[in-house]
Amino acid sequence: MENFGFWEILIIVLILLLLFGGKKIPELAKGLGQGIRSFKKALKGEDEEKSDKE
Repeated sequence: MENFGFWEILIIVLILLLLFGGKKIPELAKGLGQGIRSFKKALKGEDEEKSDKE
């Protein structure tokens, strides 16, 4: 698979801006960050539960 160049990334960003608007993108990024954080917390919680049982 080929790496993305500057122009390809620029075009993708412009399309995202047109689709979602400038205000919606930070909200989407915030939600994504919260989802990743909660996923990592869940993984840590499972690891702690396994070590407690052993």
